[in-house]
Amino acid sequence: MPVPRSILTKTDPADLDLDVVRGEWPADLTGFVVMSTADQRTHPVHAFFGDGILVRLALRPDERGRFAWRPRLIESPSVRLRRARPGLFVPGPVGTSSPFGTVNAANTAPLPWRDRLFATWDAGRPVEVDPVTLGFLAEVGHRDDWAPALDAPVLPSILSTAHPVIDPERGCLWSVTRDPVTGVVSVVRYDGEGRHVRRWPVDGVAFPQATHTITQTRDWLVLADTAYKVDLEEVLGAGDRKVANNPGGPLVLVRKDALERTPPGAGVPGTVFRIAPEVNHFYATYDDSAGIRVVMEHTPGVDIGLYLREDDVDVFGRPVDPALRGMYCHGATPAVVTVLEFDPERGTVTDVARLRDPARYWQAELSAVDWSFEGLLAPTRHHIVFQGFHPEAVTRRLLRNYGTRIDPSLFPREGTPSVLASLERDSLKPLAEWDWPLEDYPTSPVFVPRAPGGPGRSRYAGADPGGHDGYLVVVVHNDARFRVEVFDAGDVSRGPVATLAPPYGTVIPFMIHAAWMPACVPHDPSIERLRFADDLDERLDRLDPDLREVARRVAAQL
Repeated sequence: MPVPRSILTKTDPADLDLDVVRGEWPADLTGFVVMSTADQRTHPVHAFFGDGILVRLALRPDERGRFAWRPRLIESPSVRLRRARPGLFVPGPVGTSSPFGTVNAANTAPLPWRDRLFATWDAGRPVEVDPVTLGFLAEVGHRDDWAPALDAPVLPSILSTAHPVIDPERGCLWSVTRDPVTGVVSVVRYDGEGRHVRRWPVDGVAFPQATHTITQTRDWLVLADTAYKVDLEEVLGAGDRKVANNPGGPLVLVRKDALERTPPGAGVPGTVFRIAPEVNHFYATYDDSAGIRVVMEHTPGVDIGLYLREDDVDVFGRPVDPALRGMYCHGATPAVVTVLEFDPERGTVTDVARLRDPARYWQAELSAVDWSFEGLLAPTRHHIVFQGFHPEAVTRRLLRNYGTRIDPSLFPREGTPSVLASLERDSLKPLAEWDWPLEDYPTSPVFVPRAPGGPGRSRYAGADPGGHDGYLVVVVHNDARFRVEVFDAGDVSRGPVATLAPPYGTVIPFMIHAAWMPACVPHDPSIERLRFADDLDERLDRLDPDLREVARRVAAQL
């Protein structure tokens, strides 16, 4: 069934006030949902590489009974430099380059931390914004702290992760950085203030592709090579993309206490495993006293690096709609979700549970979990959107690149609907499901607890933590108009209990990842943050005098 043609719309990010158009809005649904998307107005070659936009949706109505939808372009140094000299910025298949360096798009995932809000990307430092205005505050850590993949006069290329994690007991942010030539992976720690981060290379560990996600337990960080491979010939304009993502890769466990007793810059040991199929997102149970268990959302046959072109044909030989130019190639293989248990002493991996259903589940891309400390300690449900099989978004170029790894006999001729599934955490048993109409395209679900932050609980924890007691909020794309649907997290099979929508004809670019915040307060100016001026040094001398002045002017503005 067609992917909505409106998901790559290039409209200005406009404030909207949404109305309840179906059902009754729950009185105990509170806080804010924040979402990341890529600004399609920047005309990227690949739809994932537009400048970052954050959207904040209030979950309580205003005095008129309406719900505030507030999108803002993140006015980062990259955006300001592009605005000053737009003709110097050149989009490519893996991002946007310029004489200043490469753009930090900060467009993939919002990351709340206490009362603070960050936006992340796979090829840049986390960017902090003010939760109220969504205005740019700072990038995290001096550029040299991250050991840039490519140095530059102003904008370094830093291969990081779109999904850092907040450590609830150490009060820090854990991230990674990767050397694109050697593949060597380093752990990065940010303690929440100051202009610097700390970094430790992991001894003997190299990831050949990417590090889209990291996760954690109480004692361990879990890092894995993830399914995004760069084709240098494509990047250099020497030909079509010919590579395929690796069918599996390394996963490494790093002890947190080993990091704490090792000076920054020195190597730390890691325990390496091999996992397959390829993976992008994964989620560990924080309590590791009974073992290190991780929900792995495998992505066989999903190639995020392969984007649709006007001259493409789909798997059934039909021309790809030019409206989808730039969208990534969708899944050509049924989704696989597993629960894996890792034993660092024995070096073993145990397949605890596995979910695969070619008739129902294609493209496991987006999940909702209870991110409270209590919920991470004892998760009960894992909610996941399977986006379905979309033949018009799977090209024959993908079939050529992946060969026998794709089984075309499994392709449903008319496609399959998107499914919201609530899975029992450890068994992956489907407990409840909801199918959308074929013309709907859901995005990242968000778990919102009931009665968060009560006595004796952390501020993100509801009355009964784990992921079953609360709501799921999902933005759904449709060419008629987008809408926001709310499900009871304990019984998604009931369908939406309430729906918000703008007037008919209102569409938005595709939302990528989303998160929930219990409150929205202005940033604390007393926290020391990196200034853009701190990144400017003698490397500016590589630029022409007029470009040096542009960089200094942007630094003064910030």
